[in-house]
Amino acid sequence: MADVRKRKNSNGKTVYQVRYIDRSTNSGFGYRTFARAKEANQFAARCEVDTQSFHPRALITSVDGAVDKWLDICITEGTQNHEPITRYTQKTYAYRAEIMKRYAWPVPLQELRPSHVQDFKSRLLKSCAGRHQAMKVLSSFQSVMKEMYLRDIVAANVATGITIPMDARHRAEVIPPTEREIIALLAAADRLANSSSMRIARAWQRYRPILYLAVDTGARPQEYLALTRRNLGQGEVRIDQAIERGGYSISATKTAAGRRWIDISAEVEDMVRYFADHHAHPSDYDLVFPSESGRWQCPGHWRSRGFYKACEEAGLMVRESVDGEMVERPKYSPYDLRHFYASMLIEQNANLKRVQTLLGHEDVKTTLNTYGHLIERAESAQHGKAGLLERMSQN
Repeated sequence: MADVRKRKNSNGKTVYQVRYIDRSTNSGFGYRTFARAKEANQFAARCEVDTQSFHPRALITSVDGAVDKWLDICITEGTQNHEPITRYTQKTYAYRAEIMKRYAWPVPLQELRPSHVQDFKSRLLKSCAGRHQAMKVLSSFQSVMKEMYLRDIVAANVATGITIPMDARHRAEVIPPTEREIIALLAAADRLANSSSMRIARAWQRYRPILYLAVDTGARPQEYLALTRRNLGQGEVRIDQAIERGGYSISATKTAAGRRWIDISAEVEDMVRYFADHHAHPSDYDLVFPSESGRWQCPGHWRSRGFYKACEEAGLMVRESVDGEMVERPKYSPYDLRHFYASMLIEQNANLKRVQTLLGHEDVKTTLNTYGHLIERAESAQHGKAGLLERMSQN
């Protein structure tokens, strides 16, 4: 039997210790400590499995075999509550699988203990290219063990609760373009669309409405490039599909929250409709901005041939050192238009739920983690800036 006990750690904080049966120890018990009661109770519930009577249903006895099985499940049927992964994601998962299999696991799969996973975590932090990559690989290993547990291949998910947190100091703050920079970017698009060069003007018949739509809606590049004619409403657009990473296909938005209506300005709607009616190539996919072949545009082509050209025309370039040489690069990426849109919503005092909905975030934590610093600045600006001593003197 596993039981949960409330304890105080060395810092005086309340923690929750789980005592569970572990026949690999001299005492016959193992111990794990959690910061939250919910996590401790979940772990204790998993430990109720009688390991003596447990018999794996599959002939998978190694971690390597479990990783291969997990990868096959991800590709063919999808893990719990997820659809099968895309071709692009297959490459990413296969790469993580190789990292998991390169590690010298000291015991067979059924004999893994939390201490082994902790050692793996330490190794990841030392050997991976960065903390973010280590976090992703460990997250995938947790998925491996969860899948093995759900399929009765292991008695318990020993990776539960072992994570690599990505706290705020490891995340770069979003710095959106200013209003002046966005105005300069749109003016650059206007000039390019009216260029004396027929080749440039023809390209910007399409790129100009794309840029205006991106600024006006805050949609992701893979969403507005997959926009269909049927989803152009009166004063709004419907987002319900996106180009999958790698550009192999178009599918539904990644989450249900991604399906949303977004208001657009009358000028932008007229511009987009005019292009769709007079300049767009025929498309079997009903796309507003199809390529010459009638398929969807590659987001990478839009970024390099369209958006970066507008940045250059607008003078939004920065110089940086690359291998000892100073080079110029665009100051922003297409995704920064989405950050600008969010910053404008915040500046206009839109409530947090509204911001979350318009951006298509599944969890409000994503909105807060990405734009929390902008919300704080907006609130600070409303109350005026003043140091502590100045506020004291005012009182």
